[in-house]
Amino acid sequence: MTTGERRIPYWDAVAATKTFTHPLHLPWLDGINRQAAILDYGCGYGRVMNELEQHGFGNLTGVDTSPAMIERAQLLHPALHFATLDTPPALPSPDAAFDAVLLFAVLTCIPADEAQRRLITELNRLLKPGGFLYVSDLLLQDDDRNRRRYDRYSAQPDNSGRYGVFETDDGAVCRHHSRDWLTTLLGGFEAVGTRTITVPTMNGHEATGIQILARKPVAT
Repeated sequence: MTTGERRIPYWDAVAATKTFTHPLHLPWLDGINRQAAILDYGCGYGRVMNELEQHGFGNLTGVDTSPAMIERAQLLHPALHFATLDTPPALPSPDAAFDAVLLFAVLTCIPADEAQRRLITELNRLLKPGGFLYVSDLLLQDDDRNRRRYDRYSAQPDNSGRYGVFETDDGAVCRHHSRDWLTTLLGGFEAVGTRTITVPTMNGHEATGIQILARKPVAT
């Protein structure tokens, strides 16, 4: 079974138990109108969507590949709009449909370079010129536990990403990223801001993360 085939069953199985923790840095959203169309791609159980609503944002859409995550989101936040992605990364939305896209702890769940590129290409299509892409994810860690995990997975035949891919104890294949790779991946966007954060992982370990705010260029 490939990594992609394992991904949705894994998230369906853990949908009721996982807690996600990447913080929403609200000052980055100060310049966005409260009625702007915002997409939370990989919304999980709707934690960030709920926080956005609490801060006055009213045009929110959350999508995720896991039907069980979407079911949990709808139960927790029945007033918000959620949908399951049938053919990820594609969304059945027109070009330039959104003013901002959030991508919180999603790249870590997509080990392969090309799959990450396809996702960023789709999000670029969905964003209006001048719209914002807000990425929050995990950097390569330098502790012994993670280095052993990276080295162990690098020998696997289905290692479809660069150094930093690993398998968690409960069976998720994930990826931590170099700053250089994230800069390359987002090369079509204009950098607006970067933050280094410390965040608990979904399995309770402390990790170094990064948040990036980028803008889709306006054609001239």
